[in-house]
Amino acid sequence: MNSVKPPAGLETVDWTIIVIYATSTILLGWYFSRKQEDTSEYFIGSGQMNPILIGVSLFATLLSTITYLSLPGEVVGKGPIFLASYLGLPIVFYVVGYWLIPVYMQHRVTSAYELLETKLDLSIRLLGAAMFLLLRLVWMSLLIYLSAKALTTMLNLDASYIPWIVLVTGVVSITYTSLGGLRAVVITDLIQTILLFGGALLVIATISWKMGGFSWFPTQWDANWDTQPIFDFNPGTRVTFVGTIISVVIWYIATAGGDQVSVQRFMSTKDASAARRSLAIQLCISLIVGITLSLVGFSMLGYFQAFPSELPASIDLKQNADDIFPYVISYQLPIGVSGLVVAAMFAAAMSSVDSGVNSITAVVVTDFFDRFGIKFQTEKSHVLFARCLAFGIGGIVVFCSSFMGLIEGNITAVTGKTANLLTTPIFCLFVFALFIPFAKPLGVWVGAICGTTTAVLIAFSGFFFGFDEKTNLDPISFQWIAPSAVIVNLATGSLVSLLLPDQNKNSVD
Repeated sequence: MNSVKPPAGLETVDWTIIVIYATSTILLGWYFSRKQEDTSEYFIGSGQMNPILIGVSLFATLLSTITYLSLPGEVVGKGPIFLASYLGLPIVFYVVGYWLIPVYMQHRVTSAYELLETKLDLSIRLLGAAMFLLLRLVWMSLLIYLSAKALTTMLNLDASYIPWIVLVTGVVSITYTSLGGLRAVVITDLIQTILLFGGALLVIATISWKMGGFSWFPTQWDANWDTQPIFDFNPGTRVTFVGTIISVVIWYIATAGGDQVSVQRFMSTKDASAARRSLAIQLCISLIVGITLSLVGFSMLGYFQAFPSELPASIDLKQNADDIFPYVISYQLPIGVSGLVVAAMFAAAMSSVDSGVNSITAVVVTDFFDRFGIKFQTEKSHVLFARCLAFGIGGIVVFCSSFMGLIEGNITAVTGKTANLLTTPIFCLFVFALFIPFAKPLGVWVGAICGTTTAVLIAFSGFFFGFDEKTNLDPISFQWIAPSAVIVNLATGSLVSLLLPDQNKNSVD
């Protein structure tokens, strides 16, 4: 079938859709801001939020532009082995739903890191809070940079426009978040999830229509894909079946059990049962959207192999796989449809920025200002301060995003090397506090330092130890960051705790 000549890019209709979406989110934030009387409502929706909405919000927050762009690009340029990760979701649900959530829900806290002081001491609480702040600042900086980079491809703009796109994305998401608090974040996350899923389906439908069916679906291992074995004793092998399952399972559990973004949402539900339902909804939506995004990758690969002239000379199916999805959105979809999908991309960025800003604000207010007795005259002034703080955090994120382009690798690898670097060390703090009765603060500190050092050495193993001469890849794959960091962290922390005398333990049970 002859391909349809692609449109010239985004048209007036597309831009109108994008502007309407951005304006609507700000108005939504203003609407919820009128009902806020205290910080409990602002940060956790007074602990009475609908578990279905919370589950959707968890998904939208953790999906982000990073996943929305990386999964199709990974399928096109590397291969579909990441789909193996979804086999580990039942393990995630059992561990988080029946081990972690019941323990956490016994303590109705605004900040998850309050639990660390209760079980260990103040220094561990501040360590956890500080690591979380660093993690989320890097994470938001990365995703907003990647969103801006993708939008330059869609709009056919030079890379010099990235800072301006970052600014617009940041201002919109920070405005409605700082005004509306968690309720605004959760409602907009629902809208954003619908746009994300709908956008992916539209890409598949459009390509299938152009090709007269589903001939794009692969029936064998494509020549464009890397070798992705079930397991390889060579730690430098970029991706394996086993490594994918292990790394993703650990990431999901660590994020649910140690990240304020997740814990804050569990705390916003009524009880452990409601929080567990939210988790189930999150994992189910993750599975459905993950499979859909992989189909997007399959369809794009099949289409451009069938019609190579439709792809610009500047974009290679192997080397520039992360740029293909943004290109398809702007130049292969019908007018109006492109606007909806660009709005979905915009939504993906904002769904993560809004949640990150709200959670960081909660941690700063609770773990630093409230903890050290910095008082506000009224609850309204408390909320006003939280809103101003949210704006300030957004400004830091916009500034830091300008440095994310210095890290090499495709989106999947860069995310593992930066945004997820501190995920497991933070989670290990909670494992020590809640599940290891002999843990002592000094031992936990040693474990955190050793685990984080391990994560950094693996993430940037090419820089420290030299890149592989044949593949130019790191000598240790990013897939082994999380497993190695957890083992080293828990082993060293437990050993030091056991060696220390019992009287050094400072715990309040």
